[in-house]
Amino acid sequence: MTGPKRVAAIHDISGLGRCSLSVIIPVLSAMGVQVCPVPTAVLSAHTGYGEFVMRDLTDYLSPTLEHYKRLGTEFSCIYSGFLATSEQIDHCLEFFRSFPKALKVVDPVMGDNGKSYQTYTPELCSRMSELAAVADIITPNLTEAAILLGEDYPEGTLDVAAIRSWLVRLSQLGPEIVVITSVPSSAHGICTVGYDKRRSSFWKVVGDYVPISYSGSGDMFASILIGGILQGDSLPIAMDRASTFTQAAIKKTYSYGTDWTDGIMFEPQLYRLKGMNELSSYTSL
Repeated sequence: MTGPKRVAAIHDISGLGRCSLSVIIPVLSAMGVQVCPVPTAVLSAHTGYGEFVMRDLTDYLSPTLEHYKRLGTEFSCIYSGFLATSEQIDHCLEFFRSFPKALKVVDPVMGDNGKSYQTYTPELCSRMSELAAVADIITPNLTEAAILLGEDYPEGTLDVAAIRSWLVRLSQLGPEIVVITSVPSSAHGICTVGYDKRRSSFWKVVGDYVPISYSGSGDMFASILIGGILQGDSLPIAMDRASTFTQAAIKKTYSYGTDWTDGIMFEPQLYRLKGMNELSSYTSL
């Protein structure tokens, strides 16, 4: 696809709490990428609020895909995230099949902090590997990586050998690139790790530990990673760009003491996404 990049983002949209499409659209737009939202569900507030109103949009997905195909629409990337039902796995797979030239990115949204989200059934979690099998890139957090691998959530830190093993095993599900976020580091707090199967290269970006986990941080990271790769960034540079912006926004939010459910206060910092070209805090893992 020539000209500006266009991404079909198959995610939910939540009214309260910055996450999913309310993060993805402004972040990718700030990076010069057009976002075509394909909502999987509409929620009054994200699931972290405990109580919310939700409308399943499964019956919207197939007619939308057929309309795009009739129009001859091209996408640079198909990017899936929060899904409302296991049936939506099939619709995502059909999107991927319908646009074979598009970059296929799966953020296997299933849980955080060692627990799955309350709307995610065992069937939906078990079927997420079907999306990983056809993806070019997957971006699980540590909880989601454990679910995909059938491992227990690690209580402490993982050593380098274990992290590399998890990355390679996830790549064996199908994707060429695996990036795991929210990996505890004994020396520096928290890090993001990545593996490029084609180049057999392992990467990490280390960040400072902040004692709170905000909704939408994974959506922000994955969106910036995608924007960087679509612009021609290498994997470590895209990881660095995404980690640097996300951590800076998290630190600013933490300084104000806002509740985690409100998400990250990123709006005043969107302009920074245009000038983050000289990044070098990544290292080999």
